[in-house]
Amino acid sequence: MDRMFMKQMKKLDRKEDNILNPKDNPLLKNKILPFVDKIQEKVPEKLSAALETAFYKSFKLFFEKGNEYIEKTYNKEDKQFEFEINDYAIQRKFNNKSVKRLDKPANYSNIINTSFSVLEGSVLGALGIGLPDIPILISLMIKTINEVALSYGFNYNTPAEKTYILMLIRGALTKEEQQKEANKEIDSFGYKTDHQIYTAIDLEEQMKLTSSVLSDSLLTAKFIQGIPIVGAVGGIVNYNVIQKVGRYSKLKYKKRYLLKRFGSENKN
Repeated sequence: MDRMFMKQMKKLDRKEDNILNPKDNPLLKNKILPFVDKIQEKVPEKLSAALETAFYKSFKLFFEKGNEYIEKTYNKEDKQFEFEINDYAIQRKFNNKSVKRLDKPANYSNIINTSFSVLEGSVLGALGIGLPDIPILISLMIKTINEVALSYGFNYNTPAEKTYILMLIRGALTKEEQQKEANKEIDSFGYKTDHQIYTAIDLEEQMKLTSSVLSDSLLTAKFIQGIPIVGAVGGIVNYNVIQKVGRYSKLKYKKRYLLKRFGSENKN
């Protein structure tokens, strides 16, 4: 069992390293980024503040009142039952087959949610609708993370897990040193949460921090999406966001699950 645990953890570490230290993309560096810089010069200054406010209000809405509506888009009880079956199987026999079975629901949810994000972003973008789609994008982000959390046996409705969700979004969408620092904070917070170590939680502050990150990440994209026809690229933008959030969330929740289930058995 210890060999299988170490194998899985090393695999997750490699995936994490690929996210934190991506290879240089010549096309991105030489063609796309200069184009984005030119677009950014044309973005109205007020748009950044408007974006940040829209993200914050959406988080506040969904975390205070909206989860019950998001939960209507999937069967929570079925997902919890499926996890219990997969968890039992992995305890009986911890091997590649049981791990793949554990991963399957999260993989499926991520595929469905990223596919929907393309349709939603493209249609609204083609109509020149940028900012008004933010509640839809936020709900899709939270839905994606909720389903991943359930796939690995975590309850997302506690203040600690809501904080963790906001931290995951920041970890998925920041870059370079900021992302590496966020990644460390996520690991530390997850460990303390799973070991019942008290940590002060300020959900209001977490929502503001994450709204600021989202505003910085999507400022140019939402400006372009607000231009009719040209804004159809919004489908690509939303896809990238949901894909990054889903992939990073799966990695982090899976690591937490393995550490909770097998970590104490594999301490030196």
